[in-house]
Amino acid sequence: MLLLSSLKKLSILSRKKGPSIPKSTQNVIPINRIWPDGIFFLGDNRYSKTYHFTDINYSVSSPEDMTTMFLSYSAILNSLEPGVDAKITINNHHIDRADFNQSVLLPLKHDGLDHYRQEINHLMENRALVAHNHITQDKYITITVEKRNVDEARTAFQRIGSDLSAKFKRLESQLEELDTSSRLKQLYEFLRPDHQPPMLYPINETAKKGHSFKDAIAPDSMSFKRDYFEMDGKVGRVLYLREYPSYLRDSMVAEISDIARNMMLSIDIVPIATEDALRQAQNKLLSVESNITNWQRRQTQNANFSALIPFDLEQQRQESREFLSDLTARDQRMMFVVLTIVHLADSKEQLDQDTESILSVARKDMCQVSPLSYQQLAGLQTVLPIGVRQVHALRTMTTEATSALMPFRSQELSDPNGLYYGQNAITGRLLHLHRQGLLNGNGFYLGVSGSGKSMACKVEAAQIILNTNDEVLFLDPEGEYSEFVRHLGTGNDCEVIDISTTSKARINAMDISAGYSDNPIAHKAEFLLSLCEQCIGVGKLNANFPLIVNLVAIFPVF
Repeated sequence: MLLLSSLKKLSILSRKKGPSIPKSTQNVIPINRIWPDGIFFLGDNRYSKTYHFTDINYSVSSPEDMTTMFLSYSAILNSLEPGVDAKITINNHHIDRADFNQSVLLPLKHDGLDHYRQEINHLMENRALVAHNHITQDKYITITVEKRNVDEARTAFQRIGSDLSAKFKRLESQLEELDTSSRLKQLYEFLRPDHQPPMLYPINETAKKGHSFKDAIAPDSMSFKRDYFEMDGKVGRVLYLREYPSYLRDSMVAEISDIARNMMLSIDIVPIATEDALRQAQNKLLSVESNITNWQRRQTQNANFSALIPFDLEQQRQESREFLSDLTARDQRMMFVVLTIVHLADSKEQLDQDTESILSVARKDMCQVSPLSYQQLAGLQTVLPIGVRQVHALRTMTTEATSALMPFRSQELSDPNGLYYGQNAITGRLLHLHRQGLLNGNGFYLGVSGSGKSMACKVEAAQIILNTNDEVLFLDPEGEYSEFVRHLGTGNDCEVIDISTTSKARINAMDISAGYSDNPIAHKAEFLLSLCEQCIGVGKLNANFPLIVNLVAIFPVF
């Protein structure tokens, strides 16, 4: 690890302000003061603010698009200034039952069709449980700056937020800043997972009553062991990425966060000034060259003129040259990075099984993930999207290597009260969409025979009939929707019209409704001509037939 002056400063600061033994569960939360606009004061003139960003379709894109997205994400990391720390957080948490019932399930209307609504709701609940155990995922980026007062910090956050929003927009990801209520809610959902979210109340009113915001979000009890902790009947463990391979796949973070458990994964990024990075990289290369020169001198003194440079020294020289080339020729930045993970379980046995699942995913990518020994408190404070970093197992990485810890995977479609269209093929989560809100709301189903196209159409139509006031029209030449419509129709809301040679209903091809067109007779004549041509055959009409139709259109009394 390269030891820079900035890293030494961070190390000295951490020794002075390291986590102390908390006297209460409120002291576990390392926040000193909050403001309504979402700014947290962390002490030592450090302020933080959190932004929520949406996912993008990275995993399912073509190689060319993936490269473009990768470079765009690298540009975001490159734009971080020295002194501006970033924390990327992926939060897997249980679906809020009240929100799920309100935004996903069909409401009952007591109109005799509730048994159909209950059946569809039961289907969606089972799919949500089987796919991801009622786990949903949110992604955040927390920015921490060091300023003299909150006004300077607010100005810095406005500038940084605008820049990040523009860069995330190029990735087709929406960035939204969180206010204090939203930030406290995400902490509450993790620290008190078995409790309902509290009612939002004004911060000023709470302060007037002498209450602390920590009273509402802190757990009732916490106990920290050697490599795990206990919290309100739950057990949890904080892990960190200990060893990195020489080549890191960009899917590792997505595979770990895809585990359907209540967990958080955070990537702390500390950008280093370019001049400091260049100076240290050059010093490192000179040190390696000096070691090689001294080794060759000793071999010459021993009359060993054909000796080859040892592999470890040659590898150090090659890596130092590549690192210096990345900083100078490829516009890379040096960054200190630490990845931490915290996950919760109902029992110690389940916790050990989940830990082994995470370790196995990391081992596939030649990474070593280990529990933090006697640092569970520091790890918990680090992984939470607050903005502090108490774990100092930093690794030196370039922008490109840091970008390999890619937080994006697949875009989720979850419009409130949208229609259910199945499950995301990548993440397995439910797809809910309002097609009316799209630029083009048309759609069609594709599939081989027997793949379920008709059934998918019926499920979509059933949701429209049961949950909206929209009109649904079926053109059914095969007669497979008539019974479906008769069962869902109530009173005069449903009508099945049979059109055949033996049916009582007929289609009058010569009917002209009001507002048909500016010249309804001429347009109707063209329609009749095309209709006769389709019935008899293209090119088989007598040459006099179009003339007769035109005469009738021009002189209706002919």
